[in-house]
Amino acid sequence: MHVPDGFINAPVSVAAGVAAAGAVAVSLRGARRELGGADAGTLGAERTAPLAGLVAAFVFAVQMLNFPVAAGTSGHLLGGALAAILVGPFTGVLCIAVVLLMQGVLFADGGLTALGVNITVMGVVTVVVAYALFRGLLTVLPRTRRSVSVASFAAALVSVPASAAAFTLLYAIGGVTEVPIGSVFTAMVGVHVLIGIGEAVITALTVGAVLAVRPDLVYGARGLAAPLKLRVGGELVDAPANAPAPASAPAARSHRRVWAGGLIASLVLAGFVSFYASTSPDGLEKVASDKGFDKAVEEHGAAGSPLAEYGVEGVSDTRISGGLAGVIGVGATVVVGSGVFYAVHRRRGTADGSGLAGGSAATDGPGDGPGPDDRPGASGRGPA
Repeated sequence: MHVPDGFINAPVSVAAGVAAAGAVAVSLRGARRELGGADAGTLGAERTAPLAGLVAAFVFAVQMLNFPVAAGTSGHLLGGALAAILVGPFTGVLCIAVVLLMQGVLFADGGLTALGVNITVMGVVTVVVAYALFRGLLTVLPRTRRSVSVASFAAALVSVPASAAAFTLLYAIGGVTEVPIGSVFTAMVGVHVLIGIGEAVITALTVGAVLAVRPDLVYGARGLAAPLKLRVGGELVDAPANAPAPASAPAARSHRRVWAGGLIASLVLAGFVSFYASTSPDGLEKVASDKGFDKAVEEHGAAGSPLAEYGVEGVSDTRISGGLAGVIGVGATVVVGSGVFYAVHRRRGTADGSGLAGGSAATDGPGDGPGPDDRPGASGRGPA
């Protein structure tokens, strides 16, 4: 559902850009906690930063896999729910922003003047709606891994039509073509409910797969403690509530295998599986065509990019061209994403260090109350 240039007028596009910039700024502050603070648990930024970059690359790869949802219509992953559950809501917004930036600049996918609209609709709305519903469901569901997968499914399902509704609202305010907004809303939400089912399946399967091998890497599952089991008579039973906890937690396992496996999967999806993706227009393109506002599309500012339309300029074989473009996109996204998240963490470390230094200096600064050696007579020069 990448909004192209020309659908939304300039004032609303600028306003959406300002809102998106504000959301990214807030997310940068929040991501510092998720990547390097107490929210990072035992992982630390040396692990969470590349994993967040990998999530961005995986979202990029899966977004290339359009799947059919109705006659002549396809859909693809938006990724906000998946990113928020895997790496946290603030980091999730940044993941989607990085993906949209790469797609817009390198592949002419999603308008450049509409970048703020796309970040708002595909990033902020999906993350906020999905993560709020996800956390709400976990408060009422049993605290099990299955509940995390169920909550992931529901959160992803709802986030997609919510994104479609947000686009319709922006179009109602700043659409350049006069069309009945009610019919646009019905068509957009209707088709994106179907797309949401695909999004929900992909999200639940991905979260479930990571939970199965490394539950500690799923941000949304942190603090989820499985009940202690005891083997009695050859069967596993729940331990009594007063059973002693293990003396110490096992050392954190290396994340390198998970990272390598995720990167390989992303490269295969983007470089090979994407060739078999549906070529039908996606939900927004189909609705725009049916309602007649697709004629407002303007030429993309990056239309001359050597990777425009997910193909490599000069490579005549369609399969090879698309595969190479996908591989380049995954590589660029994981590098840029990891770099951004490392920078976010280093910024936190610098700020924390400055704060500590400032705090130490302030203890002797002017205006402080008297210290233990400032009491009258403490120096031996006071009155006898």
